[in-house]
Amino acid sequence: MPDLEPGVPPPGSDAPGALEAFLDDLERTRLRALVAPDLGAAEALHAPGYQLITPGGVALSREAYLGGIASGDLDYQVFEPASDIAVVRLGEGGAAVRYQARIDIRFGAGERDGGLFWHTDLYALRDGRWEAVWSQATRLRS
Repeated sequence: MPDLEPGVPPPGSDAPGALEAFLDDLERTRLRALVAPDLGAAEALHAPGYQLITPGGVALSREAYLGGIASGDLDYQVFEPASDIAVVRLGEGGAAVRYQARIDIRFGAGERDGGLFWHTDLYALRDGRWEAVWSQATRLRS
């Protein structure tokens, strides 16, 4: 099967459980694109109005977030699921994914942060492709 454009569901994705499996894989693809960094894939997987709420409560626009990754000011060393990815459909054109994530990130002037976080993303189906529209991360306390 030929590679599809990021976010475009493959044929047969309307079968039971197929969308959930597709979004699980899409979220893992998004994380790999952020770590690599693969800015072409990352831009394709984040909606123009995307917003991230960081564990510190800072709201980052798509431009600020992906711009920080492009410049190296945000440098993910690790961003991967540390639990199963739960997927909930929100009507025909929306879905939420939630999981625990292991993150190790360097930012700014050599600062570093990491640990385990709850991560929630809202996806929307727009023009035949799934895009992340909102993300929020919450640090797990031990």
